[in-house]
Amino acid sequence: MKLKLTLLLVLWVAPLYAHANCYGRVVNPVTEVCWSCIFPITIGDTSINGSGDDLDTGNPGKAGCKCPDKPFPRFGIHLGFWEPARLVDVTRTPYCFVSLGGMQLAASTQQGTLKTSPGRSRKSEYHVHVYRYPILRLLGMSMGGCAEGGRLGLLYASELDPTWLNDELSFIFNPEAALVGNLASQSACAADCTSATASFAQDSLYWCAGCQGSMFPVTGHVSNHVSNVQASLLIAQRAAFRLHREFGSTMPGTIGKDAMCEYYRMRTMKKSQYKTQMTYPAVPSHGSSFACNPMGRSSVLWESLKSYPMGGEDFSYILWRKRNCCAS
Repeated sequence: MKLKLTLLLVLWVAPLYAHANCYGRVVNPVTEVCWSCIFPITIGDTSINGSGDDLDTGNPGKAGCKCPDKPFPRFGIHLGFWEPARLVDVTRTPYCFVSLGGMQLAASTQQGTLKTSPGRSRKSEYHVHVYRYPILRLLGMSMGGCAEGGRLGLLYASELDPTWLNDELSFIFNPEAALVGNLASQSACAADCTSATASFAQDSLYWCAGCQGSMFPVTGHVSNHVSNVQASLLIAQRAAFRLHREFGSTMPGTIGKDAMCEYYRMRTMKKSQYKTQMTYPAVPSHGSSFACNPMGRSSVLWESLKSYPMGGEDFSYILWRKRNCCAS
């Protein structure tokens, strides 16, 4: 009932704030969330959904688990699954909330750009919004108490962050950018791209964003804009990286043995913890090999007709997050 009332309110309010340069669509949890992406579901290291072909990270081997809760310890089973936990908007129009149906809540002169230099290289800049999206709980699926709790809400809006479009200021929070901003370090990103396209990106190469480019600077500036989809995926990755680094409680670690009993602080994001699913502008695909893609996977494999002029240059993604948990 709460979910229905929330969606009705958004659908009623969104047209009141519509803007000529702001487009979007409210995510329909029934038809637009690729529910097959929740698989594989595992107990210990054994898949229980009958498919061994779904791309997955490693899982703890033992089926049983114990958490040192107080006053009594809690016993359960090691559960692993992929959870739709965050929504991400990537937009050139400031205060344009793509996932809320194209609501623009304020006017601004910070319009994003796409520029082509004399050398034919293209540069762009985007704003980004990140939302908590506890859709499993809202639909009554607690997954043994492991699903994301709380309410649907905005966690981050780049328009309110003075460092988002300022590479120099962002350096304060990411000083290691000086160590990886060289040819040798950036050349390693080719290996990260290959790994992400075949399976998952290399977490050890944290400065790389797979085939999308470099994670640094962690801002809205894209210095090598290949396509709209590629650039938007890069911005979504950078936003997640930034929230892990600066606002750990909003983007915690949920993968591996350390996450069994509670979330933990993950200051350097593990790319293998996430998959992305586009929900706007393209009609979400279900059941295909490219419905949910690991961070860093080449968008060339699936981006055809996913972006178009006038209404199709802003993007919304679901971040599917790997969850290892002691379910009870």
